[in-house]
Amino acid sequence: MDANCINPFIEAVDTVFTTMLHVQPKRNGVRVSQDDENTQDRPGLTSIVGISGQISGVVALRFPPATALCVASRMLGSEISHVNEEVVDAISELVNMVAGSAKAKLACHPPLELGLPTVVEGTGYKLKYPSKSVWLEVGFTSDAGTFNMEVTYNPN
Repeated sequence: MDANCINPFIEAVDTVFTTMLHVQPKRNGVRVSQDDENTQDRPGLTSIVGISGQISGVVALRFPPATALCVASRMLGSEISHVNEEVVDAISELVNMVAGSAKAKLACHPPLELGLPTVVEGTGYKLKYPSKSVWLEVGFTSDAGTFNMEVTYNPN
């Protein structure tokens, strides 16, 4: 995957977080995702959505619990103190909006399709990818906390 292909997704994070959360995310660079043993013991929530059509792939947003709570509180306009269904719904909607915004920027004909978002929560989980897929990861910092976006896709 060409690193330039991730630009529509980075732009989408900027647009969605600025518009919906009034948060300006700051990018920490792009790297190829690694099977990092150090992440498996950290708690977190990962929201994932699939993309299909002329391009097939996946977009994932990974949040530490504190960031997920802050993001959900900003989206809903009320303070949320623990991870619940509202938090899961909020981060599901965020990954959906990021993927939808990137989908529009990619401008494929016929339009790309998005799957239903899925959220994984807990500790001790690792996302495993098919052996030939390349995932690009972008770390972000913001007033809402740190988070990562991971993207993989292939032209069909």
